[in-house]
Amino acid sequence: MKRIQRVAGAVVGSAVGDALGAPFEFGLPGVFTARFPVPGAGDEMSGGGGWDPGEATDDTQMAVLVAESLLERGGLDPPDIFARFQRWAASEPKDIGLQTEDVLTNGMTWDLAAAVHFQVNRRAAGNGSLMRASTSAVHFAPAGREATMDAARRIAALTHGDRAAWEGTAIFHELIRVVLEGTDPLAALPDVLALVHPDHRVRYATVLAPDWHPDRATEFNGAVWPCLGSAVWALRTTTGFEDALRAAIDLGGDTDTVAAVTGGLAGAYYGLEAIPAHWTRPLHVPLPGFDGRVLHLADLLHLAHRLGKWSSTATPSP
Repeated sequence: MKRIQRVAGAVVGSAVGDALGAPFEFGLPGVFTARFPVPGAGDEMSGGGGWDPGEATDDTQMAVLVAESLLERGGLDPPDIFARFQRWAASEPKDIGLQTEDVLTNGMTWDLAAAVHFQVNRRAAGNGSLMRASTSAVHFAPAGREATMDAARRIAALTHGDRAAWEGTAIFHELIRVVLEGTDPLAALPDVLALVHPDHRVRYATVLAPDWHPDRATEFNGAVWPCLGSAVWALRTTTGFEDALRAAIDLGGDTDTVAAVTGGLAGAYYGLEAIPAHWTRPLHVPLPGFDGRVLHLADLLHLAHRLGKWSSTATPSP
C-alpha cells in the first residue's frame, strides 16, 4: 500500500469516526448496532443529537486548525495554534470540552493557560488533545520517533496541563508513525511504552495490554488513557475499518472521540480505500470562526496530501 493512502486514511478515517460517533455521545453500550444491525447497509451516517448527517465535531475542527497552522507556518508554532484555537472557541462552536473552553477563554497566554488551569483544578487528563492528533501525527511522522512524540506533547500541552494527556497523545503519534512505515502497531507497543514518562507508563501499559477490555476501565472513556486503550482494543479485536468503528462506537460514552481515535489508527492501518464511500460522501467539517468555511472530503484529501508530502524537515521548532 502506498504511504499516501495510509496518510489519507488516517486524516479522513479520524473525521469519519468523529462524525459517525457524534450522535451517540454519552449513550449506552450497544446502541449503534441496535440501530444499525446490518454492517454495510449504508444508512449509518444519519446524524442526530444536534448533528447533521456527516457533520464532524470539535475533534476534527481542531485537527484541521492544527494542520493548517503546521502547513502555513512551516512547522510547529505553538502560539499560532493557540491563537487559532482561541478564535474558534470565541465563535461558540456546537461542541467544545469544558476544560478546553476554560483554557482558551481564561485570558492567559498560550504558555500559561493550560498550566494554570491544571494547578487550580488538578484535573486535566481528558482526551481533548488526543482527539485532534491525526493531522499532527501524519505531519511529524517523517521526522522520526523522538520528534513526533515531542511535537505531540507540546501540542497537547497547549490545552492540557496534565502530563497524562501529553503521553497519550505522544503514544498515538508514534503508533501512526509506525503504521505509516508499514509496521504492525500492536507489535510495536512494548517499544512505544518504553518511551512513555515513568509516572504514566504503568497506566498506559494496562490499557494497551493484549488482554485488556474497555469493560475493565476504571474511568470514563472521556479520560485520555481509557480512550486510547479503547481505540487500540477496537483495532486489535476486529479485521477491518468498518468493524473497528462499529466496535468503538458500541462502547458508548464519549463515542465521537473514541471513534475519531479509532478511525485515525484504523484508517492508517487499512488505508483510504477501506473507508466506506457511504460514510465519506456526507462528511463535512464546519470551521466556526473562520469565515463560514466548511471542508468536505475533497478538502480533507487535499489537506492530507499536503501533510503527507511534508519532508523530514518537519521538526518541532525550539
